[in-house]
Amino acid sequence: MPQLSPAGQHLIADLAARHGVSQDAATHMLFAVLNGNGSMAQFSHPEFGGSGQWMRGGMTMVGDMFNYALKGRVDSICNELSSLLNEQPGLLQTGSFQSQSQSSGGQVSGRGLGMGPSTLFIPDPRDQWYPAELGMPSSTGAQNNLRYAYFPNARRLAIDSGGDVWVYDTLDYQIGGFSQQQGSGASITLSCQYGTVLLSSLPVVSRNGQPVSPAPAASFVAPPPSYPTGTSIQGGAADSSSIFAAIERLADLKGKGILSEQEYADKKAELLSRL
Repeated sequence: MPQLSPAGQHLIADLAARHGVSQDAATHMLFAVLNGNGSMAQFSHPEFGGSGQWMRGGMTMVGDMFNYALKGRVDSICNELSSLLNEQPGLLQTGSFQSQSQSSGGQVSGRGLGMGPSTLFIPDPRDQWYPAELGMPSSTGAQNNLRYAYFPNARRLAIDSGGDVWVYDTLDYQIGGFSQQQGSGASITLSCQYGTVLLSSLPVVSRNGQPVSPAPAASFVAPPPSYPTGTSIQGGAADSSSIFAAIERLADLKGKGILSEQEYADKKAELLSRL
């Protein structure tokens, strides 16, 4: 169970005083609403009539079922806690980023993710999987075996893929959302002020804390806004070693599911045609 920060303790003390309950009761209800993802709560506390349930915009049930004053107090406390938790970044699952599309070839999007860490609870160091030097992310999310953290001030995007932490340079893009094409060989796209771009088009800065140098004459760059898909290769007459290095990098991206089979085959054919 997470621990309340000093700011969180102050908020709970204020809420308890205003609603005429103990801080223990207010804290109990806070975790009940948190466990209900901010929209419901199952609680059991003597100050709330024992066991009961609350649903946002729905029915409130308490042990003393005819105590309407208690029902009103519980509803008021839970609604306030729900609003408080929704204001705390990263605590509640929001949008559709944590869900999966049921349709074949559908997309899972990640807009409206939590902005940075919660100030209500003391952060758990185990939750910081991204490099500490990047600072605090403005948005985070998770889907399947991938975790995302975006750092606009540092112009970096960190992705944890199966335990490997990749850091990308976001260039001048202002990332506003993520989506992943479902199925085998899925590719990840990012939405920004220019439209949609492929994650594979962003330069890789590091992998597991180790710097990654771009291929000598085949650097990956973001595509222009008018052509938001695919990966561009700089240079026209690259030597064979540069081309083979680029193909190896493409294979690595395909193996991690960042490039689809078709994208890999197209780019490989394009590079081989330059030999």
